[in-house]
Amino acid sequence: MRIAAGDDRSRYDAFGVALHWTTAVLVVALFALSQIWEFLPKPERHPWIVAHMSFGVILTAMIVIRIAWRLMPGHQVSPAVSGWVETASKVVHYVLYALLAAQALLGFALRWSGEKPETMSFFGLEFGPFFPPSPKPLHEFFEESHEWIGWAIIIIAAGHAFAALYHHYALKDDVLWRMLPGRHARRAERDAPAP
Repeated sequence: MRIAAGDDRSRYDAFGVALHWTTAVLVVALFALSQIWEFLPKPERHPWIVAHMSFGVILTAMIVIRIAWRLMPGHQVSPAVSGWVETASKVVHYVLYALLAAQALLGFALRWSGEKPETMSFFGLEFGPFFPPSPKPLHEFFEESHEWIGWAIIIIAAGHAFAALYHHYALKDDVLWRMLPGRHARRAERDAPAP
């Protein structure tokens, strides 16, 4: 994430914050869609599946942008904590990046694999498949992996959110404030008297 211009490297810039929260909303929406269509009759599932694929394509683009943004020099912030907590925070972030990237690739592989590969849909615009038919067991492996990784992302992201809330309410530090949108990204700025 990039730091705000002229800042002390302790807060994320608006673009970094937007990437973070857009990714979070997309992850929740994708997971919810995948759970909802299970309760619908097969003829009624199609719009939900198309929405899931469409948001998945957007999430894939977001992941690429986030990784590129994070790797660019000057787009990191100073750690909010130190010691084992800092290490744990970095590990969680890297694991989430890896799982999100794997999930995106599996989504395409799932759609384009099997004995009768299907097209990927982006709000009705269809593309692929770009691979020849594959054995059914491979398709089932992609399907099961996609499901398990989806659950892993939700569980780890929930832990990530819980940790941010713990910092906010129990430790009363600025960890959560650094990722909130708006100019008052730090508690000290929010509570400072107006000039």
